[in-house]
Amino acid sequence: MLLRIFTEPQQGASYDDLLAVARKTEECGFDAFFRSDHYLAMGDGDGLPGPTDAWITLAGLARETQRIKLGTLVSPVTFRHPGVLAITVAQVDQMSGGRAELGLGAGWFESEHAAYGLDFPDTPGRFDLLSEQLEVITGLWDTPVGEKYDFDGKHYQLKDSPALPKPVQQPHPPIIVGGGGKKRTPELTAKYAAEFNAGFSSVEETATRFTRVREACEAIGRDPETLVLSTAHTVVVGKDDAEVKRRAAVIGRDPQNPGDGSIVGTPAEVVDHLGRLAAAGSSRQYVQILDLADLDHLDLIATEVLPQVS
Repeated sequence: MLLRIFTEPQQGASYDDLLAVARKTEECGFDAFFRSDHYLAMGDGDGLPGPTDAWITLAGLARETQRIKLGTLVSPVTFRHPGVLAITVAQVDQMSGGRAELGLGAGWFESEHAAYGLDFPDTPGRFDLLSEQLEVITGLWDTPVGEKYDFDGKHYQLKDSPALPKPVQQPHPPIIVGGGGKKRTPELTAKYAAEFNAGFSSVEETATRFTRVREACEAIGRDPETLVLSTAHTVVVGKDDAEVKRRAAVIGRDPQNPGDGSIVGTPAEVVDHLGRLAAAGSSRQYVQILDLADLDHLDLIATEVLPQVS
């Protein structure tokens, strides 16, 4: 199982904070640095110094890292026009030498849309946007140089697009789709995604979601083995129970009752949990780190957990 570091900067992080975590991610041997794409803090925190734009951040990190993959989990379709997003991600892919990955989702956090004046359609409407954006973005990337791309959809219309720039990765950067939807999410995953993420769910629910996307692949004649299956959870690791308790308290988690969305414990306990997720089909775990100032936490995971699951 590959381990990827996953951050939530809207809770309160500057670019320099993220750069420190990204550099530590690379130094420790993790596979990737991912971040959420949100414009408003969640919960009781003030979110200071304020949100950082996901793709501007990743563009900066593209020039200040060498090896790790860089991406979002996930970018809401309500934030950006697909033509603009295709250009942005292609440029980050160029700037990083082919290390960009695009997580794309329907969006869910209505308050951040109200706070910054962004439209927030109902759930079926957002999934309509997701479907068209996936088609537009892949269509632009896959159009041969010298040819034009057209799209006439309900929400987006493109005419005589030169479909430039092209990303470094071919046929294009990996697209990640995730979520718990029972019908449209698996269908869109099977048609467009390189990876499906079953985030913040129990081992049993994870296995159910994986089954749905495999069946969706089979329904359209796609080999399910061509789809990467991954998971994401908040992770708190301590070398002993006292350190687990201290780290959990910083982010407001109860070590005795962390919930399905969290993996909390000593290295051995965390390795055991990751092993059960791997048995359910996950080959990548997004390790959500909420205390970005605690770089020793990454060192501990790298030395005591990563070697046991790689």
